[in-house]
Amino acid sequence: MPAPAPDNRNDRRRAGLTAFMKSEAAVQGFSVCRITLPDSIPEAPERLAAFIAAGQHGTMAWMEETQARRADPRVLWSEVRSVVMFGLNYGPDEDPRHLQTRPDRGAISVYARNRDYHDVMKGRLKEVATRFAARAGADVKVFVDTAPVMEKPLAAAAGLGWQGKHTNLVSREFGSWLFLGSLFTTAELDIDTPEIDHCGSCRACLGACPTDAFPAPYQIDARRCISYLTIEHKGVIAKELRPAFGNRIYGCDDCLAACPWNKFAQEASEMKLKAREDLLEPELRFLLSLDDATFRTFFSGSPVKRIGRNRFIRNCLIAAGNSGSAEFADICFTLMDDEAAEVRGMAVWALSRLLPTETFKMLRETRLHIEEDADVRQEWN
Repeated sequence: MPAPAPDNRNDRRRAGLTAFMKSEAAVQGFSVCRITLPDSIPEAPERLAAFIAAGQHGTMAWMEETQARRADPRVLWSEVRSVVMFGLNYGPDEDPRHLQTRPDRGAISVYARNRDYHDVMKGRLKEVATRFAARAGADVKVFVDTAPVMEKPLAAAAGLGWQGKHTNLVSREFGSWLFLGSLFTTAELDIDTPEIDHCGSCRACLGACPTDAFPAPYQIDARRCISYLTIEHKGVIAKELRPAFGNRIYGCDDCLAACPWNKFAQEASEMKLKAREDLLEPELRFLLSLDDATFRTFFSGSPVKRIGRNRFIRNCLIAAGNSGSAEFADICFTLMDDEAAEVRGMAVWALSRLLPTETFKMLRETRLHIEEDADVRQEWN
């Protein structure tokens, strides 16, 4: 008798669920969806440990606190069998670096020019997860920066792209402009092929960094990164770095925008997040005038709102100081009386660059003795 045919029902079921997952991702407007195994990034623990040991995570203490879970998806959720990675194209219509020639404007990172992508992506991922769970009878969890997930290494393992020398994900189809999200499931799915590194000898992203935040290719020191300093960092920004900020008031796109692979980026679908017109080239003077209430209203639904008005105005004052334009001196003078010390300190720094030396010295003589905050006094001195 002939041998019985192998039972490939499990293979067919796995293939069917995989196709269903990717179909649902497309329905929700995701640009790309690929799948990998939870043990696909074995080098991640060692790399993460070295990054933290070197102190290159800056004040982001949560990275150290969640190190074990971040390094291995199975520590985060022991039952996970497949990791599904999603990418959403957010490529700008033009090179965002052109705004650096407009010192009277504030440069907000491309990703933050509309609704908070975390909310947008998580809503879409939940739609996919709900339908998939009902079809597969499996458990699912979705994450968009809501848990310690190493999205970029997992996305590379799944084949969405590779981590470039700027440490961000690069795609042959979408360049350096992909939002990432993940879905963990107990279902077994077909695995995609990892992407290989296509950076070659190119160093464009490294050379584009205004503050030299890359100690070596594929390494970043957050303590020198404008994105980290303007968004995550709550303290005083090092004086030697401030002039390099230019008019970048929330994040920095320079290393992303410099990537040659951007020229191959596909056109986005109609579901791509479109930038708010008033956040493309906002007037710096208007931004400096925002009090807490107007800041919250203007940036309602935007990720910018999360850093709070005081830190944001701190960033805008650095831009004013870098503008070389005395037209900002009056509003900087007003902000010297702000309730927040971090605002007063940067107002002093901005005026030190905008006013003639003798005028600033005279101003210091009248103001220094009434300032009690040590950091602000340091700015005067």
